[in-house]
This record gives sequence, structure tokens and C-alpha cells, in this order.
Amino acid sequence: MSVTDQDIKYIEKIVEEKVRKVLSERKKRMALIASKGTLDMAYPPLILATTAAAMDIECSIFFTFYGLDIINKNKNKNLKVPSLANPAMPIPLPNIIGALPGMTSMATMMMKSWMSKVNVPSITELLDISKETGVKLIACQMTMDVMGIKKEDLIDGIEVCGAAGFLEFAAEADITLFV
Repeated sequence: MSVTDQDIKYIEKIVEEKVRKVLSERKKRMALIASKGTLDMAYPPLILATTAAAMDIECSIFFTFYGLDIINKNKNKNLKVPSLANPAMPIPLPNIIGALPGMTSMATMMMKSWMSKVNVPSITELLDISKETGVKLIACQMTMDVMGIKKEDLIDGIEVCGAAGFLEFAAEADITLFV
């Protein structure tokens, strides 16, 4: 008995249908990497993640390097907006102005005020919403080791894994963003 071209086409059609069915049954996935721990860089991954969760998209955020400050219970309530050499500063000021004492505090207060005026939740509130809506918050084990951060330093509900563990999820994600 030999296999014909028609047999191969039939098998390919069945395999394609099965793959399509499996993919349509699986939730969409989004993988985010947060590597910066400033107030202005804490909002994007958390807003994207909570929005994804509201849209029934499975989401994980991998916090690495200074992004760990966002989930560090000793640091996340005091995140700042750097005023020196920050290209995102809304007021076009010479860089030297950002070096003046008090400018970082002023930029931080401005951002908090803007967010509050339009009812954007705080970082701690967004973290709570993330956990409540099923967003996986993952701390990078290697970065924790390098920076001497212990699991007890992190807020509750954080998973810890290495890059390979996160990449298993990211490899299957429909959306992957480094923010």
C-alpha cells in the first residue's frame, strides 16, 4: 500500500483543522517585561495587563532588574519620576533644570496629580487589581539573586522564576512587549 498525494493532502487538512480548533479554544495571551522601576514606567505594564485581563486575555508580567522595585513592598509606594534627562518630561525644559534639587519630587507630584485627576488607580491599587483579575506577576530569580532581594521583600502573590520559565509562557503568547 502506498501513500498518494491525495492521502497527504487529506492528512494535512485534518491536522490544520485540529490545530485551528486548539488555537481557537485557547485564550489569547500577553507577555510583558517590566525592567524599569520609576513611577512613569510602572504604569504602562500594569495598565496594559489589567486591560488585557478585562478583555479575557491571559497575561503575565516579568519584573526584572529595576522593574522589581514595582513589586518590592519597601519601594513601590515611593517610586519617583526622574526629571534629569527624561525624554518623556511633558514640559520642555533644558536637562540642567532637571538636575536642580527638588525637581524629581516636583515631577513625581505632577504625575501623581495628573493620574488622580482622571481617576487612574495608584500603583499599589493597580497591583491589587492585577492580582484580582488573574494577571501573573513574576519576579526574575536571577535579578533577585544579583540585587540581594528576598521573596519576603516582595508584595504578596508574586511568583518567582528565571528567564527560561517566563519564556515558556512568552513563546506561546500572541502579544509580547518589553515596556
